[in-house]
Amino acid sequence: MSRSLPLVAAAFLLVFLPPCRAELLVKDGQKVAFLGDSITQYGWYWPGGYVKLVTAGFGGMGVHITPIPAGVSGNTSADMLARLDKDVISQKPDWVTLSCGVNDVWHGSAGVALDPYTQNITTIVDKCQAAGIQVLIMTSTPSEEDLSNDNNQKLIPYNDFLRQLAQERHLPLAEEGGAFQAAIRAAGPHLGYVVTKEGVHPNADGNQLMAKTLLRAFGASDVQMAQAVQAMGQMPDGAFVYDCHLNFDLGGMTIAEYNKLKAMATAKKMTTLDYCTSLYIGPLKDAFVAHANDTPPANRFQIEADANRRFLKAVDAMPEP
Repeated sequence: MSRSLPLVAAAFLLVFLPPCRAELLVKDGQKVAFLGDSITQYGWYWPGGYVKLVTAGFGGMGVHITPIPAGVSGNTSADMLARLDKDVISQKPDWVTLSCGVNDVWHGSAGVALDPYTQNITTIVDKCQAAGIQVLIMTSTPSEEDLSNDNNQKLIPYNDFLRQLAQERHLPLAEEGGAFQAAIRAAGPHLGYVVTKEGVHPNADGNQLMAKTLLRAFGASDVQMAQAVQAMGQMPDGAFVYDCHLNFDLGGMTIAEYNKLKAMATAKKMTTLDYCTSLYIGPLKDAFVAHANDTPPANRFQIEADANRRFLKAVDAMPEP
């Protein structure tokens, strides 16, 4: 089973990823801070999050970084500026990636209008550069996968500003927003979500796409990208499927296992989430039965962990679709 992104994502990588740089910008042993909102926070704390994938991808290239997770759920540009000294500058990273915009728009009157947003982002970049920290800017991913909705339309000038700032300051730019939009458009009529769990936070495909786009923006060559993809594919927690209704999180899944499940779901004309949910019921029941007489009684997390193990064992035993 291929560990690469599905073909629908591979096609537009050629369009939205920047030309390869002469060399990788991040060097072995450097520290990289990841500043952002919940997308970045979960990019570190969730299995298969993009920050973890990027860290593993660098390792596959022989570049071992020290990640500094600096994502906080709900943050706007004003929030990130307020905690910049504490969460980023004081940590003395060599690089910082800046992901900001969704909440500034999504939060409406509690968000940040375009003019103060541009001032906040510019100040963040100025303060980081003054501290000797190199900055990579990430355009914002969409607010819901309906690209025509009001929030996504409002987000356009925010992303345009980020592109302009990166160009003026000669900063590397990860075109995350363009990559997500292209993936959604390329999917055409489809079931469920393409690159998000619920319209905002990346699913397994979205995290892989974010990681690849970010590594390319850091200057990874084709050979280095192949090394990164192989390393990401070998992670025991490189992908995940999460169902908030059943409250299960299938972490500990490799990208190869996820791609296998996705192919099976596609063959059955189901979303990956719906397919996994239907398969998960059996292992969950078996786990409850297996722990029925435990002394002391097994807690929810032990039962879920057992159910996950049973689920993934069943997936591994399935024939290739």
